[in-house]
Amino acid sequence: MGPLVAQPAPEPLAVIVPPRTVVVPGFWDPRRRPERPDLSHLQAVRFLTDTVYPPFDYAGPDGNPAGFNVDLARLICAEIKAACTIQSRPFATLLDSLDANNGDAVVASIAATPETRKRADFSDPYYRTPARFVARSDGPIGDVLPELVAGKKIAVVAGTAHEAYLKQMFTQAEIHSYPTADAARAALKDKQVDLLFGDGIALSFWLNGTDSAGCCAFRGGPFLDSRFFGDGVGIAVKPGNNVLRQALNWALFQIWEKGSFTDLWLRYFSISPF
Repeated sequence: MGPLVAQPAPEPLAVIVPPRTVVVPGFWDPRRRPERPDLSHLQAVRFLTDTVYPPFDYAGPDGNPAGFNVDLARLICAEIKAACTIQSRPFATLLDSLDANNGDAVVASIAATPETRKRADFSDPYYRTPARFVARSDGPIGDVLPELVAGKKIAVVAGTAHEAYLKQMFTQAEIHSYPTADAARAALKDKQVDLLFGDGIALSFWLNGTDSAGCCAFRGGPFLDSRFFGDGVGIAVKPGNNVLRQALNWALFQIWEKGSFTDLWLRYFSISPF
């Protein structure tokens, strides 16, 4: 399970490159500082999440929700000085629970699509899922542009937005579609193809894990075409709850500006998908 396809939103406006050369995305424009909203009536926030989408949401050793989204929610509560509870629900029931007033905000990697916007309002996006190319580390491929990989064999999962993007933008490449991500990755490891194209977040964990056996590395990108890959994940609130939505937007900006977002990102992404 992962983020749903999102509708158009602003491109990332800032990119921070920490000393470890891990790229941290930023969606906030320092020239557009949000005003501090009236927080006097915001005493507590009940966050809802799920626990089956690591590293964003998972069950910790004590069984309680943990992960990137959960830690971000705690940073937000500290910023707005509100009491905070975080409860888990099955992913498919999260917006129903929000609608039933069983929570105030959903922080569970739900993207703001035309469909989800019918059921909830969203904060500004705080991450996106870029598409990336991966090549064998011992291969000659450096940057990846359509004219540079003409005739190259590219593995991709069939029926995905990544396949559709390749067919439209990399028309001179030889596209090899596979039924699963594991099959596409195996094709690259076994040198059956020259490149692999897919979800940058999933690929970052594969590259940093044992399954890849250190075979490969990102090349080119990231690719963020909103027509194919969506435009970011925000925090969902009940329609019309502008007080909370504005508080979330203000807190997210503060967390980014103070560097806390960078620290959080580096804690979870040793190989950045950006």
